[in-house]
Amino acid sequence: QVRLVESGGGSVRPGGSLTLSCEGSGGTFSESAVGWFRQAPDKEREFVARVSIYGGSTQYGDSVKGRFTTTRNNAKNTVFLQMNSLMPEDTAVYYCAIDRNPIFTPNSLKAEEYNYWGQGTQVIVSS
Repeated sequence: QVRLVESGGGSVRPGGSLTLSCEGSGGTFSESAVGWFRQAPDKEREFVARVSIYGGSTQYGDSVKGRFTTTRNNAKNTVFLQMNSLMPEDTAVYYCAIDRNPIFTPNSLKAEEYNYWGQGTQVIVSS
């Protein structure tokens, strides 16, 4: 069983940056694609980004393209989400999760495709 732990959340002013980390243990974390989702109060969980098994392929949600970057270090069982030019609408709890499917498909944008989730880390963007 894979265990995921997110860290790096916090409060930041608009225009600022944060880097989230997702550390995996157990199971096959380093052999799995990993996605990032976020959920704001009273909103559905939203796809943010996904990184392939070896980090060679990434996908991003439209609202974060050009501002967020996801990478991974399999030697350290860690996936990162670098968030730049943060805006108040980026405020949410951010989660990392394991994609059931190693191959990216349209379903990779859906939370139901992911079978292991971290506990989340809060990001607040406010002046």
